[in-house]
Amino acid sequence: MVDVVFTGGRVVDVRTCTSHIANVAVEHGKIVDISAHELPAKRVVDAAGLVVAPGFIDVHGHLDGHAYAGQLSAMQGITTTVGGNCGLSPLDLEGWFAGQARTGYVINQAELVGHSFSMRRAVGIEDVNARASAAQTDAMVRIADRALRAGAAGVSLGLDYAPGSGLAEIDAMAAIAAEYGRCLPVHTRLFTQNDLYSLYEMLAAAKRSGGRLLLSHFVYQYSGFGTLRPALDVVDAARAKGMDVWMDSGMYTDWATYAGTATFDEQTIKDNSLRFGDMVAATGKYTGTRLNRELYELLRHKYPDESIICYSGEPYEIYEALQKPYAMMSTDAGAYAPGEGHPQIAGSYPRFLRKMVREKRLLGLEEAVYKCTLLPAQTYHIPGKGVLEPGYDADLVLFDRDAVRDNAKMPDKGEPDAPPDGIPYVMVNGVFAVDDGVFQNTRSGSVIRY
Repeated sequence: MVDVVFTGGRVVDVRTCTSHIANVAVEHGKIVDISAHELPAKRVVDAAGLVVAPGFIDVHGHLDGHAYAGQLSAMQGITTTVGGNCGLSPLDLEGWFAGQARTGYVINQAELVGHSFSMRRAVGIEDVNARASAAQTDAMVRIADRALRAGAAGVSLGLDYAPGSGLAEIDAMAAIAAEYGRCLPVHTRLFTQNDLYSLYEMLAAAKRSGGRLLLSHFVYQYSGFGTLRPALDVVDAARAKGMDVWMDSGMYTDWATYAGTATFDEQTIKDNSLRFGDMVAATGKYTGTRLNRELYELLRHKYPDESIICYSGEPYEIYEALQKPYAMMSTDAGAYAPGEGHPQIAGSYPRFLRKMVREKRLLGLEEAVYKCTLLPAQTYHIPGKGVLEPGYDADLVLFDRDAVRDNAKMPDKGEPDAPPDGIPYVMVNGVFAVDDGVFQNTRSGSVIRY
């Protein structure tokens, strides 16, 4: 007798981008059968009318073991997250992995080692506009090497937050990631939103290293001012020449980051024709308040670790980006208190399914699921994940194609952490993290060490 059987659901085969009605049997945390057979089970879940898919893999998150962030991710169907993005991560990954394995976590976690916040600070670079010395660059390479040996998924860059980063340190990070065969996800620089220098810079670095480049939250970086389409053309051309380059994107153009970062320097705001009235506080005592000059100054200087959302871009740019065959879904989700944050933390994947599959019909159901599962698993070489086949880990999400819907809103318009509709079951390593739409507060997620 197996542990659980899901009967009569539409099972997505992400290898062929097809689907069929079948039963899925789970035992001891693994998928053991997908067929028309009726196997005896300790529990039978009627999946008729539901899509049965591999659990979603979020390649760009900042959960890093935060409990509430994990809950919100599980509720939207995410069963694996890649943390430590944008150059911000733990540096003692041996200790971090051990701690997460000891306490457990609701979903599976891979972790990157971060350059632009974490490593630069560790080698004594206090000024974000300062260039690393040769000795400091060598010290960062040693930190990265230690983290990669401990099992890091790759090296992340957040060049927007460290504008002083020179080509030598960028090349050094690209080289060490390539040496280990790991990914180099990059939050590119922001000079202005109508230039592509940051894209050419990273493509050149990736070409020199020969490694895999993942362009992080692409729409956030290149939406607005008519820049997205030329940016996609540049990536298309690079891939046509054989470069190993990929991208991820969420379902929003309105981006968020810390108030005290270089992204919100006044000169950057002027150069990009941004307006305080198009910004809203996403955390802290001013959550949901639109900025003016006074509030901007207050957040920058007194509350630099609070988050600000900047309204920007056009929704059609999201759809253009995510239709690319090398584009995969991501959230950019992070650790927020209840009632705070950006709606991406709770609404990204249901929004993707609602907008791009059901309403706009820009992607077929099976292709959309592929972009959330097998494509990210292949990009990061994650074993045992992203596919529904016997022998694979029992990470599953069941959703109602006709009812799945995001309810999360921008903090000036509603609840940014409102859970979605239409995702009644989420299983992580054979354990229900979400059961009949109710979060179970489980800790069956594992750490993924390379």
